[in-house]
Amino acid sequence: MRSGSTGREDAKDKDVSFMSVTLRRHWPSHRARIDESHWAKLWDLLMDLHVDLQDRRDVAGQIYRGLRARILDGHLRDGEQIPPSRELAQRLGVSRNTVSVAYEWLTAEGLLVSRGRAGSFVQNASREREARAATARGVKLRPRAIWNGLQVPPPAMPSAPYDFRVGIPDATLFPFEAWSRLLARQLRTTAMTAAYADPSGHPELRESVARHVGISRGVRAEASDVLITHGAQQALDLVGRVLLEPGDRVAVEEPGYPPARVLFQSHGARVVPVPVDAEGLDVRALPADTRLVYVTPSHQFPLGIVMSPARRRALLDWARRRDAVIIEDDYDSEFRFGGRPLETLHGLDRSGRVLYVGSFSKVLLPALRLGFLIAPPPLRRELRLAKQVTDWHSQLPAQAALARFIDTGALARHLRKTRREYAQRHTRLSERLRHHFGDTFEQLPSVAGLHLCVTFPRGGARRERELTRKAHDAGIGIEELSRYFAGTPTRHGWVLGYGGVTVERIDEGLRRLRAKLGGAL
Repeated sequence: MRSGSTGREDAKDKDVSFMSVTLRRHWPSHRARIDESHWAKLWDLLMDLHVDLQDRRDVAGQIYRGLRARILDGHLRDGEQIPPSRELAQRLGVSRNTVSVAYEWLTAEGLLVSRGRAGSFVQNASREREARAATARGVKLRPRAIWNGLQVPPPAMPSAPYDFRVGIPDATLFPFEAWSRLLARQLRTTAMTAAYADPSGHPELRESVARHVGISRGVRAEASDVLITHGAQQALDLVGRVLLEPGDRVAVEEPGYPPARVLFQSHGARVVPVPVDAEGLDVRALPADTRLVYVTPSHQFPLGIVMSPARRRALLDWARRRDAVIIEDDYDSEFRFGGRPLETLHGLDRSGRVLYVGSFSKVLLPALRLGFLIAPPPLRRELRLAKQVTDWHSQLPAQAALARFIDTGALARHLRKTRREYAQRHTRLSERLRHHFGDTFEQLPSVAGLHLCVTFPRGGARRERELTRKAHDAGIGIEELSRYFAGTPTRHGWVLGYGGVTVERIDEGLRRLRAKLGGAL
């Protein structure tokens, strides 16, 4: 036996050789077209082809229905050869005539075509699948009414040569080698278990997150307060499941983060957009019966405004008097490039009404799907249960690797590196915007995050659409500010991300943009 081979592999080699030799003997005129790689493929199909023979009284019918299902499911595709009837008969332990009858039925139906000694091949599978899908679309299965009325968030923009899309970190900055070593360590047999784990998350990661946010953001939390999630979106979903009754009112920022708004609507909540001014969310505009308020105080999404200390105190006082709950989404808080960092709402809260949401999507990569929720003690049990009944727990090897990544200081080093890089991009983008468009756009103050915002003082929606179209024609990916409004937009402009574009590309991209817009400005 060859080193590293298995009994199955040796058996396959022997059977493939037998099939090819036998068929060459029977079909000498086709010898040139028959090779061992061809029959290796047929052997794999033969071994993997599942035909359930439960009733010995209708064997041909069962083979026919099994093969037909594989064809219509897409497992056997147009142009693919099916195993010879003799070989399938041996595999199933039935007579060759029985298999031949099933093949004849499929041929009569138009799903197989015989090419003489070359064998039988699948045909018309795609057409039949489309016809079946059209029939299925006619079936009146009704979802909950709430899903029919939801406004779908706009689709993500495709990448562009000059990529100023929002919410995209630079994957080239990710420490792939260090992360791979940590993850490989967790994937060893000795580190893996067959048991399900605590829905709250890996114990070491919960401790690491509590220390991390305590040091970097002044959040007072213990490991028991932390729930590990698949990013911020799942954290919001868990809160909605635990706290919201259908018809409850939820306040969100206007403009704001569309996925959060739609998520709360999917729970049956009455979502009301509340305007944002120079100090953040306008607390005076909150409806009195609001049950939950969702805010991004450290770097308002998408305007980039920082909620003032007075407005933070006013919001906390309002929530205490109205018996409401606040979700503080502290996205991108690790990337601050100027100004004095303000204490989080969670840190200021003395009545236990703030749930703190964070994510590692921008710090590391969105593909890792790791985030966290820090909640007051009265909600721990219910949130843990909500996590358990939805997906039980997040991926354990990645959680354990992230715990080590934090505890060894690798995250702190990575943050220092990425913060320097993103700070350069932030500065360059701000400077180049003022240089090329200082007389045309108003750039909103921004000292954190991975994007900034400019508004058009005149022209409104039509001007926004026209300039955005010209930008896209020039290969520049820019998002319209109006797409982040739930109601009628009161501002128009652009939201420009710099996570996915280098300093050099910023210069060239804005130069091209200025040249393209030309007289349109």
